[in-house]
Amino acid sequence: MIKPRYICLAVAACAIVSLSSCTGGTQTADNTQPVVTSQATETITHSSHSGKARININTAILSELDKFEAKLGVPALSNKIQASRPYGSPEDLVSKKVITQEQFDQIKDIVTVQEVVLTGEAKDVDYMTKMGLMKGHLLVAQELLDNNQAKQAEPHIGHPVEEIYIDVEEQLNERQVKEFKTTLVGLQELVKSNPKNAKVKTNFTASVEAVDGAIAALPEAQRTKPGFVLQVINSLLDAANSEYGAAIANGKIAEAIEYQDSRGFVIYAQELYKGIATQVEQSNPEAHKAIETSFTELTKVWPSVIPPTQPVKTPDEVTQMVRTIELNAQKVIDQSSTKAQR
Repeated sequence: MIKPRYICLAVAACAIVSLSSCTGGTQTADNTQPVVTSQATETITHSSHSGKARININTAILSELDKFEAKLGVPALSNKIQASRPYGSPEDLVSKKVITQEQFDQIKDIVTVQEVVLTGEAKDVDYMTKMGLMKGHLLVAQELLDNNQAKQAEPHIGHPVEEIYIDVEEQLNERQVKEFKTTLVGLQELVKSNPKNAKVKTNFTASVEAVDGAIAALPEAQRTKPGFVLQVINSLLDAANSEYGAAIANGKIAEAIEYQDSRGFVIYAQELYKGIATQVEQSNPEAHKAIETSFTELTKVWPSVIPPTQPVKTPDEVTQMVRTIELNAQKVIDQSSTKAQR
C-alpha cells in the first residue's frame, strides 16, 4: 500500500529537527495539526548542539518516523504512530499501545513532543534540504517515466506537493518565492490521468525549474559554501538511510517506493557534493577522499530505479557508508566553523 508522507527534517549540524517525508498510504481521519498544551518549544540555531537528534512524534511525517520502523523492525509503525496522534509525552507511545515498553526503551532517546523552531543557518539548511528532497523525488520520477513506469512515477511526483510543499510553504512565502504548488499539482494530475500526453514533458520541466528557482532564493555564496552544503548533504543522506531501512524486510526489498526515495535522495546529495568537491579537497584532502570513495560505493546500492530482486547491501551496511560520509563531512563543517570564528 502506498502511504503519503513527508519530512520535518533533522538537520545534521543542529541538534534537533523535524524531518518531512514520503511513503504513500491512506491518511488517518484525524490529520490536523495536534494541539498539545504541555508541549514546550525549543529554538534551534546553527550553533545548537544537544547530542542525538530527536524526532517529534506529533509533527514528523512518515519518512522521519520510518527511523523507528527501521530500528524496531515493526511493519507499518510509521502509520501507527501517525494514527495515534496527538501525544502529550513520548511515553504515550506505550500507553496508547503503539509499541511495547521494551520497544520504547530502544528509541526513547530520540523521541520528543517538543515543538522545534529553527533560526539562523539551521533554518536555511532545513529549507535547502526540503528543496533537495523535492529534487530527489523528481529525479526518480523522471527515471521511471523514461522507463514507461508512469504508475510508479506518480507517487514521487505527488509527494513534493502533498507533503513537502505544505511543510515548507511558510518559508517559501518568507523568501518571496513565486507559488509553484499549482505547477506541481498540474503535473501530478496529468501523469495520473494521461501519462502519454506530450504536455507531461513540458510540465515536468516547469516543475523542476520551479524547485530550482526556490533553491535560488538562497544567496549563491551560501549555496556554494562547503560547510553549508555538507549540512544539507548529511540531512539528505539521513533521510535516504531511514528510507532504505524501511524498504528492506526479511532480507528483501519489500517497499519499492522507499527504495526509490532513497535512491533519489542519494543521487541529489552526490550531485550537491560534486559542486563543492574541489573546495573540500583543497581544505581537507583526507575527508574529501573518504567522502568521494563512500559516495562511489553508496550509489552502487541502487543499480537501477527498478528494485533488484535482492538488495545489494543490508541496511546496516548502508548506514555505515552514510556514517562515513557524515563523519567526514562534519570534520569539514567544524573546520569551516573554526576558521569563521577566528
